[in-house]
Amino acid sequence: MSAALLAEVRAAGLDAGLDAVGVAPADRFTATRRHLEERKAAGLHGGMHFTFGNPDRATNPLASLPGARSIVVGALSYRRATVPPVPGRPAGRVARYSWDDHYGRLQRALGAVAGRLEVEGWRTRVLVDDNALVDREAAHRAGVGWYGKNTNLLLPGRGSWFVLGSVLTDAPLPTALPVADGCGSCARCLPACPTGALVAPGVLDARRCLAHLLQAPGEFPIEFREALGDRLYGCDDCQEACPPNRLEERRNPPPADDADEAWVDLLELLAASDEELLDRHGRWYIPRRQPRYLRRNALVVLGNIGDGADPDVEEALRRALADVDPLIRSHAEWAARRLGRDDLVQVA
Repeated sequence: MSAALLAEVRAAGLDAGLDAVGVAPADRFTATRRHLEERKAAGLHGGMHFTFGNPDRATNPLASLPGARSIVVGALSYRRATVPPVPGRPAGRVARYSWDDHYGRLQRALGAVAGRLEVEGWRTRVLVDDNALVDREAAHRAGVGWYGKNTNLLLPGRGSWFVLGSVLTDAPLPTALPVADGCGSCARCLPACPTGALVAPGVLDARRCLAHLLQAPGEFPIEFREALGDRLYGCDDCQEACPPNRLEERRNPPPADDADEAWVDLLELLAASDEELLDRHGRWYIPRRQPRYLRRNALVVLGNIGDGADPDVEEALRRALADVDPLIRSHAEWAARRLGRDDLVQVA
């Protein structure tokens, strides 16, 4: 019965769009909890809450579904062909996992898995982008992939361009064995990080990670502003340097969908209202749901890639320098000086 049910569950997930399905036992992630606590104590979490906020819950599947016996893990690809920015306008780059609502697609696909289990009378709980479970560890235990040295999970022969999620269930499903490490001696991802955030194989210092800093409250650290380049949300550098991912790029990736947003017009963002920004980018993680942080990020990027002689850029800087929010003013001042427009700061 359990083997037949597993085949049905796997088929339901694949039919719903998942690229890989695996099953892990719903045991505690004891080693993972220790790693979370050690890295949090060392400050490597950089204030990040997510699974660091409650390591005991995030590493105990039974806390989310009492009586759970299995974790069905799904991986869904977000690989798309690269998209060039619109010429003539300063634009901020968006990490691929955020081009579209891939987590929404993953949620629906795992919902189909849960539905199949529930038809047979089993209880389920779907966890997607949720701090209640360390999804990479669940996926590793389910035989979906191995931990890369950049801390991402890599699927054999397919790389790391995947979002991960789980279905906890009390169904006693056959489980898989973890796959062997596939990185070997390769460590190309470590020097590829623009800020040296990968301090050791498999160890990330979030205090230096651009993807995390773009989602953190407060001032964007001045020492990392130039390194941010044109990144408005997320950073893909360590994945782009990974040989399995580079091989996948040569295998004709799917074209970008019409809904994919690989670039954001910085001048439009800086001119938009709070309501417009939340409507356009509300599925992103924005600290405290405050659009001021999107403007903060956009000003740093504008300072890196903008043209100080462009009248539209000048107007955007003037507005930001006159903003009532000191966070916006301070980042606008940095951007203006970086673009050689000290005169705007003196006027402000």
